[in-house]
Amino acid sequence: MKLISLALAITTIAAGAAMADPLEGLWRTTKDDNGNSGLIQVAPCGDKLCGKLIKSFDKNGKEMASKNIGKNIISQTVAEGNGAYKGKVYSPDRDKTYNSKLMLSGNTLKVQGCVLFICRDGGTWTRAK
Repeated sequence: MKLISLALAITTIAAGAAMADPLEGLWRTTKDDNGNSGLIQVAPCGDKLCGKLIKSFDKNGKEMASKNIGKNIISQTVAEGNGAYKGKVYSPDRDKTYNSKLMLSGNTLKVQGCVLFICRDGGTWTRAK
């Protein structure tokens, strides 16, 4: 009986890991207009994906305090297929939320955001360990 329970537990864990979205995990942003960057934790939030700022770094790469820690930088994000995602992205340096297009390719994430007809390149984020 213990062997069956163990096998069931392993199968359940493996199935959960297999169902994780490739965007989930830690991402290091590119530097913003002020030279600051952040570490974003992407995880499910309801039936969509969100990415919270968990650490902030100054232009020299030193960790710094930020009023935006814990804030969703990525929200309402859904997969469109072939590594493409759409949703919302918040830009702390401009205090604006943009409609976002994200393109995942391996361990890099190309980020773009638009408000009306004004679009902004959010740079290429890299997967953190």
